[in-house]
Amino acid sequence: MKNILCTSLLLLGLQQVSAQNFTRKDSLQGGLRHERTSFDVQRYDLNIKINPEERSIVGYNDIRFKISEPTNKIQIDLFENMNVDSIVFNKKKLKYKRDNHAVFIDLNETMQPGQESKIRFYYSGKPLVAKNAPWDGGFVFKKDAQGKDWIGVAVQGTGASLWYPVKDTQSDEPDFGSSIKVAVPNGLMNVSNGRFLGSENLKNGYTRWDWEVKSPINTYDITVNIADYVHIHDNYKGLDLDYYVLRENEEKARKHFDADVKRMMDCFQLKFGTYPFKEDGYKLVETSYLGMEHQSAVAYGNKYLKGYLGGDNSHTGVGLTFDFITIHETGHEWFGNSVTSKDIADMWIHEGFTTYSEAVFVECTLGYDKAMQYINGQGANVRNDRPIIGHYGVNNEGSGDMYYKGALMLNTLRHIVNDDAKWWKIILKYSETYRHKIIDTETVIAFFNKETSINLTPVFNQYLRYKNIPQLEVQQNGQNVEVRWKTDVTNFAMPLEYTLNGKTARIDITNNWKKLSDKATVEQVDFNRKKMFYTAPRKSLQE
Repeated sequence: MKNILCTSLLLLGLQQVSAQNFTRKDSLQGGLRHERTSFDVQRYDLNIKINPEERSIVGYNDIRFKISEPTNKIQIDLFENMNVDSIVFNKKKLKYKRDNHAVFIDLNETMQPGQESKIRFYYSGKPLVAKNAPWDGGFVFKKDAQGKDWIGVAVQGTGASLWYPVKDTQSDEPDFGSSIKVAVPNGLMNVSNGRFLGSENLKNGYTRWDWEVKSPINTYDITVNIADYVHIHDNYKGLDLDYYVLRENEEKARKHFDADVKRMMDCFQLKFGTYPFKEDGYKLVETSYLGMEHQSAVAYGNKYLKGYLGGDNSHTGVGLTFDFITIHETGHEWFGNSVTSKDIADMWIHEGFTTYSEAVFVECTLGYDKAMQYINGQGANVRNDRPIIGHYGVNNEGSGDMYYKGALMLNTLRHIVNDDAKWWKIILKYSETYRHKIIDTETVIAFFNKETSINLTPVFNQYLRYKNIPQLEVQQNGQNVEVRWKTDVTNFAMPLEYTLNGKTARIDITNNWKKLSDKATVEQVDFNRKKMFYTAPRKSLQE
């Protein structure tokens, strides 16, 4: 599943960002040079042993690929602190050169488009340990209440090559799935993505646990979860639901997950389409860190609490009616895991839509008014510090506002459309059109422009490429009230709903002054009464 990253200079020109110095290491990790674009990954088959005492990994990854451009060299990635033991191709060891996290492999021949082959990449080492997972990447080594090992990994943004050799870019996923075989000390279990194939006692103090994913998968989603787990199985309307939890939490988990998961699946499948990875099943796996959207093996660490570790990110009380991690991380199965951004600069495609899915869940369960209360309450978390879109080609994410501001932008678009039946059809079509596909911001904008029959490009650009949000400017011009939008982009247009003398009206506003009403004062007008549009506080100007 390979796509070429959009490199339009126009996008860079639109971004208002402070100067940053990117390094060769950043370009190697985030860029798409010939050594990456010349081949398309077909499948990964990972076979490793994890030693908890040493905090080490040893094993190999079989990387099957298909040539798309003539090449005699490819780039695979593995963090510098990890050892390359050998790379075998056609039964011969290959020469390679390491450059930061990149491993440039000489294939000993020029391969032509359409050719398919496989390398076996042997490696070993001690992967980096996260200090504050999932916000920094790495392994997490903990103990459960019985003193048994409890191990996980989270590498989104940091890169999957932190712990296994891989083509570490979101622009390419293994088209035909992957297998993950992990040997762990006897008495422990490993849970990875997809379906469980079986386990084998290796007669050396280790048991290997074998898993297989049928669907394409983001490389940062491939995961391991090691603990003395118990397995809870359920099936809901034909979808396998599997929960792997610490032994002492079995009964608590049964009740807690049953409260949210089934109604969540009803809601999300209604609004976003069929669960994208039915062939691989749905799992929640208890982790010592808060959570991560590992495809078909969602990491869960919210301690069986409502809200976000018992708190409410919306500051309204509505967020305490559901388990934030269950809802948010599962939302990623549609937005992030199924619909994926080519470059992490466009991670709002993952996080904005997924944060919006929280409000969608609230609307499904509690109604529109509570959903608006929830999503507008999240506005208090927006910093408006820098653009949501980062720099392309250098492994650079934009502002953390991609979560809440991204969701509020989508809610704004909903109210620009002003037709809920049409809006939900658009959201469903978006999810289904780009199911299991890799896209970019321009693709999203073009889709919504077409489906709404509205030129939303200036709206997207203002919210995504600038730190500022639209501000309504109001002035008294004689007996007339006049309004306009103040934005960084030109040709900005967005409706305004207001109430005057007990009557509510809706008009289209641009960057140019427009008369709102005759014989009225600014003080008489109630602006944005229902908070349908995410904008800055209005600014009144002198006549």
